[in-house]
Amino acid sequence: MRDLGAGFGYLVKGQQWVGRHGRWFGIGLLPGLITLVLYAAALVGLAYGADDLVGWATPFADDWQSPWQGGFRGFLTALVWVFGLFLAVVTFTAVTLLVGQPFYESLSEAVDRAEGGEVPRTGLPLWRELWISARDSLRIVVRVAAFGVLLFALGFVPVLGQTVVPVLGFCVTGFFLAEELTAVALQRRRMELKERLALLRGRRMLTLGFGVPLALAFLVPFVAVLLMPGAVAGATLLVRDLVEDRGAEDTGHPDSEPGSRVQQRDDQDPYANRDQSRPAEPYDLGKDQARF
Repeated sequence: MRDLGAGFGYLVKGQQWVGRHGRWFGIGLLPGLITLVLYAAALVGLAYGADDLVGWATPFADDWQSPWQGGFRGFLTALVWVFGLFLAVVTFTAVTLLVGQPFYESLSEAVDRAEGGEVPRTGLPLWRELWISARDSLRIVVRVAAFGVLLFALGFVPVLGQTVVPVLGFCVTGFFLAEELTAVALQRRRMELKERLALLRGRRMLTLGFGVPLALAFLVPFVAVLLMPGAVAGATLLVRDLVEDRGAEDTGHPDSEPGSRVQQRDDQDPYANRDQSRPAEPYDLGKDQARF
């Protein structure tokens, strides 16, 4: 329970940080506003077209008598729109982060700089960072969609579908929402998606404490826009402590020989040993191509 409260605390600290740095709050609003307009248009279009889509997909119900036909198709129409809303909530952060990649990366760097210590940078050109972000976001969306289909099916189970399943749905959404937000800071620390997920699973309750309140707040699109700058700042603060805790555990492991963990990570890290001649990894570009 302590980790749940601590996770929520990072969210609050992030909002406070952008509140004290109004310039970054304004910059962070722009990508969210653009994405909100696009999503609102898509959901309005879905609301108008969902009944036609359901009618086209259920020709077997054309000869059904009233009220069975109307009730069945009305139920499916509502499900289609709810599923579209679910996808909008789940993908809103990914699309906003993709649209605002340069803005949010600069915001995350500003948080690191203000809090002191190292300000990591990938040293990659913008187009490469956008490609990596889009690729990883697609992988996350596929995972979330798989969970969504499973939870959707479980939603028809009596009692369980009306109590446990909604809670699980918000937990899944919150976890992956936290992953998307922490990815801004973790990518600058040269962590691949698999490593990022393992890091967050290691502090699952902390991650849920940060992500689930956001998932609930993001049900209201305009609130999502207002919270995005602070959410990125809070995620950066969360990452700083997660990475620091992991570093302390690694250096204090009694079974490790000096340098063994560093060597093991270098063998697996696509950022490491950039000057060695081997096939390029996603982040493995030379320093002469660095953006900074």
